[in-house]
Amino acid sequence: MMSYEEFVRKVIPYTPGEQPKIKNIIKLNTNENPYPPAPAVAKALKDMDYSEFRKYPDPECSLLVEKIADFYNIDSKKIFVGVGSDDVLSMAFLTFFNSDKPILFPDITYSFYDVWAKLYRIPYEQIPLNDDFEIEPADYFRSNGGIVIANPNAPTGIMLPNDAIEQILQKNPDVVVIVDEAYVDFGGESVLPLIEKYENLLVVQTFSKSRSMAGMRIGFAFGSEKLIKYLSDVKFSFNSYTMNQPSLLLGALAIEDKEYFEKTRNMIIATRERVKLQLKELGFVFGDSRTNFIFAKHPEKSGKEIFEKLREKSIIVRRWDAPRISEYLRITIGTDEEMDTLIAELKTILS
Repeated sequence: MMSYEEFVRKVIPYTPGEQPKIKNIIKLNTNENPYPPAPAVAKALKDMDYSEFRKYPDPECSLLVEKIADFYNIDSKKIFVGVGSDDVLSMAFLTFFNSDKPILFPDITYSFYDVWAKLYRIPYEQIPLNDDFEIEPADYFRSNGGIVIANPNAPTGIMLPNDAIEQILQKNPDVVVIVDEAYVDFGGESVLPLIEKYENLLVVQTFSKSRSMAGMRIGFAFGSEKLIKYLSDVKFSFNSYTMNQPSLLLGALAIEDKEYFEKTRNMIIATRERVKLQLKELGFVFGDSRTNFIFAKHPEKSGKEIFEKLREKSIIVRRWDAPRISEYLRITIGTDEEMDTLIAELKTILS
């Protein structure tokens, strides 16, 4: 006798960073922004008319899309928004990756990519980064069903130069190339201008990191009008009302405040560069991070031991028990005070 379980779609889900229930910790494990959202967001929350929640939100997300278009000086028809960049990326996988050929992405990268590939039954191949955790563009000059590159990469923090991405685009005109720029605002260079040159390029960004709104779940993508139309058709076949009213309003207010955006991201960059020097003095080794985190290991202490000893002191960082990276810790950049505490505890652990 057959069981219904034979027809269940079974997957191993993505494991997000821990969200501890305890208080009074230094949380440096999920790349959240240590500073609050723009001041206008707080005011709008205070003044929000909750009775409006009885109505459905705008399915076109017009207010938010227009504000994004204004900020980036891009035609609104070339913008797609979703419930965090995870939603945007998931829709993109479902929309664009439907051939029998494998899609390509690095072996060390955002660990949701292989989850979506398995969920949607998309064949895939993970291309090893080189010994310095860098992408070799020539590795992507082969037959494939699509390409996904996080740039700067996560969890390594390393940036692939735009000319290298353009080489990949030139060699792959017949598939969609997705560039996931979740961390680009912390010192990277966006490939956004290239959407005018390459119809098959989709650039994905998020409000979660540089705009301090991980809790509101706002992601967006840029691409040719044709790509965005295809993506929107799949979205509206999945759920007409993907973004709620508060997210649309608060996201629009957050992106309007350019001064606050520049101020807070520059504070994070400055803290990161200072902490790099301090970690080097302690003997840590790491790549040149262009993100709001540092991916580091110590040659004389195991990553697991450092991770556990920090946790004993209520400092949480991220570690994966995975090939090639088990000795590394991904350390989110917090406030200067939080990072000073981290460095002090690391000195004690290493002494």
